[in-house]
Amino acid sequence: MAKIYSINGPVVTVKGSPFKMIEMVRIGEKKLLGEVIKIENNFTTIQVYEQTTGLKINEEVYGTDSPVYIELGPSLLNNIFDGIGRPLKKIEETNNSFFIQNGISMDTIDPNLSFKVNFLKKVDDYLKEGEIYAFIQETNAIKHYLMVPPGVNGKIININKDGDYKKDDVLGTLLSDSSSKIDLKMTQKWPIKIARPAKKRLHADIPLLSGQRIIDTFFPIPKGGAAAIPGGFGTGKTMMQHQFAKWCDADIICYIGCGERGNEMTQVLDEFSELIDPRTKMKLLERTILIANTSNMPVAAREASIYTGVTIAEYYRDMGYHVAIMADSTSRWAEALREISGRLEEMPAEEGFPAYLPSRISKFYERAGLFETLTGKTGSITIIGAVSPQGADFSEPVTQNTKRFVRAFWALDKALAYSRHYPAINWMTSYSEYLVDLSKWYETNVSTSFLAERKELVRIMAEEDKLLEIVKLIGEDVLPDEEKLIIEMGRLIRNGFLQQNSFHSEDTYVPIIKQEKMIGVILYLYQKSLKVLANGVALRYILSTNIFDSVSKMKYTIKNDNLEEFKTYYDLIDELLNPLSKRGGNL
Repeated sequence: MAKIYSINGPVVTVKGSPFKMIEMVRIGEKKLLGEVIKIENNFTTIQVYEQTTGLKINEEVYGTDSPVYIELGPSLLNNIFDGIGRPLKKIEETNNSFFIQNGISMDTIDPNLSFKVNFLKKVDDYLKEGEIYAFIQETNAIKHYLMVPPGVNGKIININKDGDYKKDDVLGTLLSDSSSKIDLKMTQKWPIKIARPAKKRLHADIPLLSGQRIIDTFFPIPKGGAAAIPGGFGTGKTMMQHQFAKWCDADIICYIGCGERGNEMTQVLDEFSELIDPRTKMKLLERTILIANTSNMPVAAREASIYTGVTIAEYYRDMGYHVAIMADSTSRWAEALREISGRLEEMPAEEGFPAYLPSRISKFYERAGLFETLTGKTGSITIIGAVSPQGADFSEPVTQNTKRFVRAFWALDKALAYSRHYPAINWMTSYSEYLVDLSKWYETNVSTSFLAERKELVRIMAEEDKLLEIVKLIGEDVLPDEEKLIIEMGRLIRNGFLQQNSFHSEDTYVPIIKQEKMIGVILYLYQKSLKVLANGVALRYILSTNIFDSVSKMKYTIKNDNLEEFKTYYDLIDELLNPLSKRGGNL
């Protein structure tokens, strides 16, 4: 029997090596959960996922002959779990306490819950790995499909009838290809650090639309993509993820609160419980999984929370759903890696982070993707990770290494955030490498000219940025009217297009078709203004018509389901600017 040799915070050393790498173990009298992370000579190092306060030398350590896993099955939706998959609501009810006591071992899926199972297969049907054989109406919004576990193939020799069953009930029996009998149950256990298998990775060429103009038009992300939201304190990372979770066209949302402040996580949980899903008109929690691991919880569990969330997402992906993961924040996860690495006395790399930080970050983001499942369905995981660089310094290691493994980078700007510009995404430092992949979809489903129009907007914003630097030095009066027009257009694009009001009924979510029509009006005004200037009319006469202010308000005045009204803006521009063109230099 192995016994504790030394204790260093969340790191416990056992004399002898009776365990395997990444084996899950139980430690001490309270049976704390731990994982073997190092075996060297005659010592085994274990990271503990719970508080080690009260542990003593020579307490026994028990092996389980299994890696750390999460139990996958119905009731994951509309639920809240800690970083190692324990249901927080059930812990509160069972222990009559708001605090998690050490050594609490609780099933992820409540064994006392009953579920109405509807079977889709019959005796003598042959089932392949991943194939769906039954379903449960998990929530009003989502059907939960019961699948054959990966690696199992066989013929059904016994299957139950439709009815109510609990998670430990045997639903049917397969005779596998190796002539062994395998019981089918409604839950599966899967190691959190091993990606679930799929048939193949597909080319991600369908956008994950969010209704946020700066994302959908300027910096899009596909279903199966990966994006980072770096930003300093108070720049709106959590707010952006909330808005994205509410409006994006993913089927299921998995929100991972990793190392955030307890009061902020409380606010998140309260707000998510009140949000109404615009797609189903029911509570958003009906298709949401919440994983809460606050900053005062054990650091090792903080590391595990990321893998727990992505494993749950892969499970629903295998059913054919499109899942969006919001990880807030990966910086706190990296800090947990740094703390554990320090206690292991590993050689530190930049800013004290372990040398393997890039590989851990890549291992997480590479589990995103659009996949063909084992049974031919299409499912995806989109990962949107918030990064919290200290002092908003984007040159720090976590941000820089994250940029290497994501293809969309939505950089939040403190100046924009403090001026109440939402979303506070800096259009000059952000980027998306997915535009080429999504170009065919935009041409087919939006407009053949959409990408060219978007490119023109980007050009105007880049020109405006250069001109504003000149204005800071010598003032705006010395600029020619054509360049002053660029500055006015930049102001219109910023306030009338890029800035959104999340509390306005028409502006909180904007369909991509309306976004394209807004761009069309903006560019029409620009071209018309250029023609007026070419006829010798001064810019001040164009501005005196207040047409720029009128156009900037179209995001409020035109309803999302009444896009024919955009014609009135073309008519208004012609009505106000055509007389100026005719009068020319006589003004």
